[in-house]
Amino acid sequence: MANLDITPIDDNQDQNKSITVPFTEEEKALIKQYKDKINLTSTTDVIQFGVGSQTKVSNFSNEILKQVRTKDMGGAEDVLLNLRSDIRSFDENVNKKPLIPFFDNMKKKLQRMRTEYQSVEKNIHQIELKLEGHYKNLGKDVHIFDRLFQENQNYFKELSLYIAAGEEKLQEAHAVTLPQMKAEAEETGDQHKIQAYKDMEQHVVRFERKVHDLKLTRMVVLQTAPQIRLIQNNSSSLMEKIQSSLVNTIPLWKNQMVLTLGIAHSQKALEAQKAVTDATNELLRRNSEMLKESTINVAKETERGIVDIETIKKANQDIVSTIEQVLQIQREGREKRKVVEQELLQSENELKNNLLKSAADDKLIQ
Repeated sequence: MANLDITPIDDNQDQNKSITVPFTEEEKALIKQYKDKINLTSTTDVIQFGVGSQTKVSNFSNEILKQVRTKDMGGAEDVLLNLRSDIRSFDENVNKKPLIPFFDNMKKKLQRMRTEYQSVEKNIHQIELKLEGHYKNLGKDVHIFDRLFQENQNYFKELSLYIAAGEEKLQEAHAVTLPQMKAEAEETGDQHKIQAYKDMEQHVVRFERKVHDLKLTRMVVLQTAPQIRLIQNNSSSLMEKIQSSLVNTIPLWKNQMVLTLGIAHSQKALEAQKAVTDATNELLRRNSEMLKESTINVAKETERGIVDIETIKKANQDIVSTIEQVLQIQREGREKRKVVEQELLQSENELKNNLLKSAADDKLIQ
């Protein structure tokens, strides 16, 4: 049986390298039979060569597409999401803040818990049934994809046999048939033999295209194998998740729900007593704080003078600051007047000197 060589190809290797497929002796004999039946001069034989396998691959692709289309891919995931949503909704509704405080708090909470548990319990039961149904369907899918994968391997083997037979026939044509016909045509110069040689060349080219088409079909089959496994692995993973939910999550949640209800019953009286104690302590605490604050305020107002010492200090500081600023302004005024008097004296002297100089100049001119 031919097996697929799926060794990864390095990026530096030749990407056009042919797929290596080992054959058994029995398969090699079958390849020889296929090759011997090939009639390159028959257009019908060339066209029909391997077409049966190609048709099987086409039907096989349609079958896979049908499986993917009819498969409810999101059904199981939606059920698991609904399960999580129901549990979250239960927690939110149970733990939401009540409108009536103190005595009604625990009572309302316990009532909400019972109501929510009854509602969610029905939903959980329906979800369990749906999960079991999805689990069975996924198990069937895994079995179907095992069969599809095996059929894909068989198609790959069958196509490889036809391709090997075609390549051997092409090798024989290029190495033996065409050289012989060319030599005979050149030796005899017979027009019929020349035309026969040209026709054979065209037949070989057409058959090469046919073998190439078979290789393309085999590549489609080659790519389909990992796709089948990916879909199958997804289904298997989802089966594991569903199984975990059925045997772990749901029973665990139910057990915790029973414990929650039991704890709620035992805490009901304690919650009521705690509310009374807290209210009493809060009332005493507030009264004590109010009495303390009122007494201190009264004592402060009683001991307070008509005018606060801080006010007197502030007024005294303002008076002293005002006097100091006035004195500073007066000192600055005296300094400025002295400067002005000096400047006036300097200006007067400069004027006298200029007048005397002007008079002396007039005498010299005369």
